[in-house]
Amino acid sequence: MSRVCIVTGKKTETGNNVSHANNKTKRRFLPNLQKATFLSEILGRTFSFRLSTRGIRTIEHKGGLDQFLVNSRAAKLDTSLLKIRRQVQKAAEVKK
Repeated sequence: MSRVCIVTGKKTETGNNVSHANNKTKRRFLPNLQKATFLSEILGRTFSFRLSTRGIRTIEHKGGLDQFLVNSRAAKLDTSLLKIRRQVQKAAEVKK
C-alpha cells in the first residue's frame, strides 16, 4: 500500500539528517496517514480510506463525504473517489 493521501496528494519526501558535525545521511519524511471511515448518507454505507490528517479535516470542513465529492472538480479527485462520486450522483438523481 502506497503512502499517499488520495485527497491532498501528500506523499513521502526525502531529505537529509544533518549531525552536529555536519554529516549528512539520507532519510524519509512520511505523511501523517490515518485510517478514516466516512459515512455516505445518500448511499447509506461507509467507506474507509488512508488519508492525511489534513485530508480528513478537508472532508469534514466541506460537510461530509457526499458534499466533498459533489463539490470537488473531477480532475482533482483520485480514481477511487471518482467511482464513489458517480455512485453518489446517480443515487441523488434517483432520489429527486
